[in-house]
Amino acid sequence: MSGNEPITPEPILQLGLSFMASKTLLSAVELGIFTALAPGGRDHASLAAEVGLHPRSSADFLDALVSLNLLTRDEQGIYRNSPAAEVFLDRAKPSYVGGILEMANARLFGFWDNLTDALKTGIQQNEVTHSGAPFFATLSQDPAAWRNFLNGMNGVSTPLAGALAADFDWSGSRHVVDLGGALGAVPAAVLRSNPDITGAVFELPPVQPVFEEFVAVHGLADRLTFHGGDFFADPLPQADVYVMGQILHDWNLEQRQFLLKKAYDALPEGGTLIVYDAMIDDDRRHNTYGLMLSLNMLIDTEGGSEYTISDATQWLNKAGFAKVSARPLIGGYTAVYATK
Repeated sequence: MSGNEPITPEPILQLGLSFMASKTLLSAVELGIFTALAPGGRDHASLAAEVGLHPRSSADFLDALVSLNLLTRDEQGIYRNSPAAEVFLDRAKPSYVGGILEMANARLFGFWDNLTDALKTGIQQNEVTHSGAPFFATLSQDPAAWRNFLNGMNGVSTPLAGALAADFDWSGSRHVVDLGGALGAVPAAVLRSNPDITGAVFELPPVQPVFEEFVAVHGLADRLTFHGGDFFADPLPQADVYVMGQILHDWNLEQRQFLLKKAYDALPEGGTLIVYDAMIDDDRRHNTYGLMLSLNMLIDTEGGSEYTISDATQWLNKAGFAKVSARPLIGGYTAVYATK
């Protein structure tokens, strides 16, 4: 900022009220706006009727989506998806990332209202705050909430899966296991581009029915399998590549170090562990997304947080991995590759 440029409150006000734009997008995903427009343009009346908008709200809501560059509207009043919305927000497309937005709408948006309490107490503010029951065990007892959560994890993993499949040299790999891999977005992307590789997801048993639906839709049932278990208590399936994506941030330091050492011990010589998360830059100044996700882990887990790239490297070295390298993926995420 130059010395002559006036200071205004506009950036502060935009940031403070940005929840309005966020909720507008989340409601649009919930209502299926972008899926309804996927077959082609629609006029205001027919689109509003299909998704159930009240006449008082419909024009402002749809035009707000235009102003947010999520929809377009031509001179005849026909609404269409923006190019990005067409690719990433149509539920019928494999590139759909709206699962994480559906989960944010159903769960996280309300929990973030308690951020101040979490900051003052250090206590998570999710479904189990008052019950004291384990998070995953509690969530899996509610079929709708469990499916919403898994689809959310799959939504955020989908673009990362493609980036990871392209970034890593998979030649020579035979079998990849995603530890805590939800519905299998990462191994599915790897298998689609590497026909000689097989894969598996190692997850809690209640994940299996939703996983099998995902695998069947993607035509990978013969190459992508499910192993039920608890990676803290049960042996890990054999593999020459393990993936831990958005796993370490769920747990405290002792648990992270336990999981990394367990993966090291289970890998063959020359095997690789891939860790990816929204790792915070080592200077802790630039990856706003990673820092926001760390606050989300404060709200949503008992001891989780994001961590720096340097932290991950040190933990992997301590686990026994001598060859460790980090590379940026997309959207504030980093992958760390550790070879035994």
